[in-house]
Formats: sequence, structure tokens, C-alpha cells
Amino acid sequence: MRIAVLKFSHETVTFLPFDTTAEDFIFPGSPASGEALLGSEPQGYIGGFVQVAREYDGVELVGIESPLDSKRGSGSGWITKEAFERFVGRMVEELRSQGPFDGVYLSLHGAMGVRGVPRPEAEIARRVREVVGPQTLITATFDPHGNEDEEFLRHADMAFTVKYYPHYDAHLQGQRAARMLVRAIRGDFKPSHATVKVPIISPTVLQWTGGSSPWAALVQRALVWEAREPDVYVNVFFGFPWSDVPDAGMCFQVITDNRPELAQQVADDMARFAWRQREALLNAAKIWRIGEGVARAAAAVAEGKTPVVLCDHSDRSGYATWLLRAILDQGLSNALVATLADAAAVEALLAGGIKAGDEFDMALGGRADESSGEPVRIQGRVRQVVEGPRRSSTQTCISIEFGEGNLLVLTPFLTQIIELHTLHGMGIDPAVFDVIAIKSRVHFRRGFDDNGFAREILLVEPDQPFLGTVRLDGLRYENLTLGNYYPYGSPPFG
Repeated sequence: MRIAVLKFSHETVTFLPFDTTAEDFIFPGSPASGEALLGSEPQGYIGGFVQVAREYDGVELVGIESPLDSKRGSGSGWITKEAFERFVGRMVEELRSQGPFDGVYLSLHGAMGVRGVPRPEAEIARRVREVVGPQTLITATFDPHGNEDEEFLRHADMAFTVKYYPHYDAHLQGQRAARMLVRAIRGDFKPSHATVKVPIISPTVLQWTGGSSPWAALVQRALVWEAREPDVYVNVFFGFPWSDVPDAGMCFQVITDNRPELAQQVADDMARFAWRQREALLNAAKIWRIGEGVARAAAAVAEGKTPVVLCDHSDRSGYATWLLRAILDQGLSNALVATLADAAAVEALLAGGIKAGDEFDMALGGRADESSGEPVRIQGRVRQVVEGPRRSSTQTCISIEFGEGNLLVLTPFLTQIIELHTLHGMGIDPAVFDVIAIKSRVHFRRGFDDNGFAREILLVEPDQPFLGTVRLDGLRYENLTLGNYYPYGSPPFG
């Protein structure tokens, strides 16, 4: 049994002013093929898939040359058509030359945006199908922020989507994809499926599946269906509104073992459940304006409710200075700002031989676009120049002491601080700070909320509705009409 493994995963913020090119996917180790690809994410989708697939006798996995994650991370704009064609073309060539295959596994995201390609993941599946033929089984794993509709499953047989946000179950879904693919190849499982789109569009910051969130109730409904009916698999796509694509918004896919009527029943039930909960889903979290949030953080410190996490969920480039400026203007002390992106500043500082102990006086951040604000002058002293959490040219981070006990972490690109150990790896002890200012939507909760670390969490965004805002009507969509989605219109459903 021969199974090809491919990866092309990207969460595209199409409102960013710069494109994601082929060079953004090329760095030491990427693209990867063979065992390098199969071992590229031991705790993620591919790691789970490889682990279970290799538990079966007679299974040969073939790692097809694939790009790994963009160097820019989640701060990446439209993928160029040239980059898409370059990598997908190479994948197709290798599939053709190394075949035949009994199965294909695609590690995807679902929120990829490519100039001139309306549904990139479906297009990948279509091209793979053309090469491997109708008898080969195709499965995939997805992120719940995917913008998907029925088109992907026109060409693929199965899909398995992470349910939790933060994404705790990526490895589990990879395992599931492997198990079901092997079963299908052996004839033990005959995939049938149903897809239902729901006209709800929502900012990702609201989609936390922890605590008593209505998004947790939505996931629990899916888990109940999977528990009560054998071989039912429910994919909940929350959607990703920062990709201006025609299939944006909420979607449900249901996979069953040759029971298409059941698949449709479950998909309809999930869709109706979500529609009934639409108001709660769209009001799942309080969002503060940055000035108000910083003032509330200062009050919490005075009340002894520390540490306080100030989370600028709206910064999609990493360059935004609004929160840093408010911290300076309101005189916060003992605050950690992690992180601020400024690739040009980092490059210049490294070229100048910056080192720990140097005096520092430089304007940082801003400049990326109007959503990033103006550069902010920081005066202080360099604490450390250390290897950060990312690979290749994005690894360097520079920590700068300023003000009264404050520390700023400067990075080349947007860096979400998700886990406390990431800060420890930068030589920073987060426990000594009263306020921690970070840039993330929900992923940070795994390191700051779910473990009880933060005493108070404040989600903030600038006064103006920039590209990461919860006020989606402030964005200039060209490929979808907001009025066709709740809460911006009254679309017929149900």
C-alpha cells in the first residue's frame, strides 16, 4: 500500500499590502521531501498521520516535495500565482513520476488565498485527482479557520478538521486521517459526505472553544454526533474573514461510511444549531478599544490582579504600534511587550553589531500600512540578542529595556507568543511582569489562560477598524458581499 504525503498550508490575510512569494516558503529545510517532510511536524497533522499509518504492515509513505510554513507566519498576504504554480506544479510532477499510489494525504489549511485561484485547496485536490486517477483515495486535514464549501470534496474523498481553538487536536486529526485512509483503501470504509454552508461570518478572536463559550457548545454538538453514530466525522469550519475569497464563512462537512442520508442529516442539524446560536456566537467576547484596555490593565494592577494580559488581536502584520504607544502614553510600568515586528530595524541593528548592554534609541514599528500606525521611539538599553522561536532568517529577536521596568521584544516578522516557554526561550521570565502585551487572537490562551496563568485578559484593538478588526464592515471586500452574511445582512436560512 503506497501513500503519498503532501503539504501546502497557508492562512492568508488578503488585506495585507504585500504578497507572499515563493521566496517566503524557501529557507533551510523548506521545501521538504521524503523523511524530512514526514518528520517535519511530529506534534502536528503530519506527525499524527505518519504515526498511525506506520502502525499498519505493508504501508509505504512517500513524502512529495512540499513547502513548509511561510517565513512570515500568519502575517502573510495574497500568495502569488507564480508561487502557487511553482509548488503545486512540482508536487504534481513528483506524483506522476513516483506513482502509482493507493492513497494521497494532503496537509492543508483551508484559508489559503491565491491571486487568480478562487478555491486553492480544491484546485490542489483537482490537480492531484487528475494525476492519480479515480481509484486512488484522497484525504486531507484542515484548520477550523478554513473557508471551504462543497468544491473540495468533489475531488477528494475525505477531510478531517481540527475542532479546538487553540488547536490542541491537530495530531489527533492527522491520526484519524491515516486510519480512515487505510480503512478506505482496504475496502473497510466507503466514504460518503455532505456539506452545508451557513451564512455566518465572524472574527477569529471570538471563536475560542474553551470555558463556557458558545463556540465550545458548537464543538460539543459535533462530538456528540461522532459519539452516538459509528463512523460519523463532523468538520466544523468556523471560517476566516481576513481572506477575501468567495467561499468565506461557516461550513459543515460530514463524512460517513456509505450513509449519505445520515451525512446530510448531521450536516443539517449542525447548521441549524449554529444558526440558532448565531447571536451568541457573534457576542462571545468583549473587545476593548486600546486606550480603554490599557487603562483597565492599570486599574487591575492597582487592584493586585496580576499578571494582566493585553492582547492586541487585530494586528495582522506585527508592525502595529498602537498598543505600545498607549502603554507609553499612560505610563505603565513593569510591562512586557512581546512582540513588535520591524524587519528593517532588526536587519540594521544586526548589521551594526548590536549586543547586550548597548544603549538604544530608535523609532520602531509602524510603516507597514495604515493599520500599523506610526513608528514609536524607544530609548533604553539592549538586554539580549537571542535566538527566537522561529526558523531561518526570522529566528533573531532583540529585547530592549525601556521606561520603568518595561521590556520590548523586537522581531523581524509577526510572532504570536502562544506558550510561556517561548518567552523562557528568549531569556525572559514572564512571571516577573505585571502586564504582558501580546499579539494573538486565541492561540495565546493555551499558555496564558487555560493554565490559569493570567488573572485578567483584555482583548483590545485600535479605535479605527483596521484590517484585523471585529468590525468587518470596515474592510473593503471585493470577492464577497458582507450583506449575504449574518450579522451584516439578513440572509435566508433554516
